[in-house]
Amino acid sequence: MNTWQEGRPGGGGGAPYGDGNGPQGQGGGAAEPPLPASLNPRGPGAAAPQRPAQQSGYGQQPAGYGPPPSYGPPSGYGASSGQGPAQGQGQGAEPPRPGGVPPQRPGGSGGPIGPGGAAPSAARSRWPRRRKIKVTVFALVIALMVTTVGTWFWADSKLNHENVLADYPGRPAAGKGTNWLIVGSDSRDGLSDSQENDLHTGHAGGKRSDSMMILHVGDNGNTLMSIPRDSWVPIPEHPGDKGKTVKASTSKINAAFAAGGGKLLAQTVETNTGIRIDHYAEIGFAGFVGIVDSVGGVEMNIEQDVKDKDSGLDLKAGEQTLTGTQALAFVRQRHQMADQDLGRMRNQQKFLGALAKQAASPATLLNPFTFYPLVSSGLGTLIVDEDAGLTDLGSLFLAMKDVNGGGGKSITVPIANPDFRTPTGESAVKWDSAKAKQVFDAFKNDTAVPDTK
Repeated sequence: MNTWQEGRPGGGGGAPYGDGNGPQGQGGGAAEPPLPASLNPRGPGAAAPQRPAQQSGYGQQPAGYGPPPSYGPPSGYGASSGQGPAQGQGQGAEPPRPGGVPPQRPGGSGGPIGPGGAAPSAARSRWPRRRKIKVTVFALVIALMVTTVGTWFWADSKLNHENVLADYPGRPAAGKGTNWLIVGSDSRDGLSDSQENDLHTGHAGGKRSDSMMILHVGDNGNTLMSIPRDSWVPIPEHPGDKGKTVKASTSKINAAFAAGGGKLLAQTVETNTGIRIDHYAEIGFAGFVGIVDSVGGVEMNIEQDVKDKDSGLDLKAGEQTLTGTQALAFVRQRHQMADQDLGRMRNQQKFLGALAKQAASPATLLNPFTFYPLVSSGLGTLIVDEDAGLTDLGSLFLAMKDVNGGGGKSITVPIANPDFRTPTGESAVKWDSAKAKQVFDAFKNDTAVPDTK
């Protein structure tokens, strides 16, 4: 065997290239001698390339190829491996890896390391656009829910609840559908002296009913029935001033409201109609004006010119928007009506339907500049029974809107004599008992209301 073959790295021979005990780099022998000048590829006289000494386990490699892949922390983050200067210590960057693989961050983040071990650019740490949109939408939903719940409790706190619909012996049984007793009071509570003058309400204390209606909400159509305030009816026994009992008597139904408020009025209506009242709503002058003004006025078609000195109303016929002051005068005036109170009730029904339509519209409910004043001025002066809530009031407005839109009907209690003379010589309204019973039975049983004209 020739000397060249015996001395090849990793061969079985000995010096000068290895100790003959294993692969190259395991023998710890001297470096390979230079080639003869005649065999040097760089030309005669050129120095032969020298291989740097390598750590045990990798053997000797030609200069310029760099160290083998490292599986520990890259230089510059810890102690030097002995294969070259540490990165970031002023002696140059780490030599390139085989195959062009960039240095890796500790922990395998996969991103390239900036000079001196700097973190990746800020652009890579920003949230993706899709994630930003999701977070923004989620935040808006939460804010909307909090606002909605807060508004609900705030609006509910505005309601004035009273024990109006108390049980009593002989009270009618609950029927089908839902019956509301709606009362317009002439209460001046909340009005200043100047406002009373401007509204032509007078300065009387206490309160009397200016209008009263029963709204039936059922499966066979909604019906709004007006009850003349001068209806001549029996009034039940009730507590009077200083706890004294007032015996049952026959009088105008308005006297029940003046003597015992909504509680006695509801009982009087129930005992005379046989209709159980499920909910009660009462509003005074101040609340009425406030509701109309908060929705920006109510659009009405006035059928004829109206000029009433007592109420101060002066309107021309045609389409127009009524302010709160004009609306109050419109629903109160009666002197230009041939049938006085009966004509006024028709105006009241017509106006309440128009008001409900406007108040329940999306333009009002979704606009905070109209919705919050509506709740504050309207609910703040509204008296309801103890069980009535915002949901019930919502159904009331929708039913009124339905009646105005032609989905229901507006009627008056059937009347036998609009100018009945009482034993005391007063003028009162006498009901037609037979026809009225047909209407009352339809309300109780939630059947179609018959035409009693």
